[in-house]
Amino acid sequence: MILALPVIVGVPLGLLFGGSLAQLAGLRLRCVELFYLAVGAQIVAFPFPFLPWHTSDAAGTALWLASYGLLLCAAILNRSVTGVPVVAAGMVANVAAVLANGGHMPALPGALKSAGLPVHRHFNSAPDASPHLSWLVDRWAVPPSLHLGNVYSVGDIMIAVGALVVVCAAMGAKRPLRRWAHRVEAAR
Repeated sequence: MILALPVIVGVPLGLLFGGSLAQLAGLRLRCVELFYLAVGAQIVAFPFPFLPWHTSDAAGTALWLASYGLLLCAAILNRSVTGVPVVAAGMVANVAAVLANGGHMPALPGALKSAGLPVHRHFNSAPDASPHLSWLVDRWAVPPSLHLGNVYSVGDIMIAVGALVVVCAAMGAKRPLRRWAHRVEAAR
């Protein structure tokens, strides 16, 4: 799950820059049930190996697209939350790449190999050496030695950055450069 790491990193970063867990606990998102439905749809679409079912390719693609529809609706309803528009832009980038390439997120074969993944269909990714909208596809690899071995797209990075911003902003973290600028001004 692409949001886990930014949230895990965001909490200590938010604390480092003067934020508080109490403020994070006060974050109120509208229609939070849409998030739960979307995660449930993705689990059904791409079940973990230990789950007792298999989802057909067509059903998996339909459920994945439906989950993104739910997430985009939730993002629109929560667009006033700092960082959510960046998350939404990342989701739109991913959906554009999927729709432009027949219902699967293309992954560059070299990226799959570098991530230690089999160079065949992986969850919702499909290897493609020359996809449409190539700048939006899974192209960056994180090696398996980092326990995040997977391939990531521009949209995934935008989603992660947006989630990090949501957490830090909700915690009331102060912008580090602004604090530094005030110290420089005070020193003059």
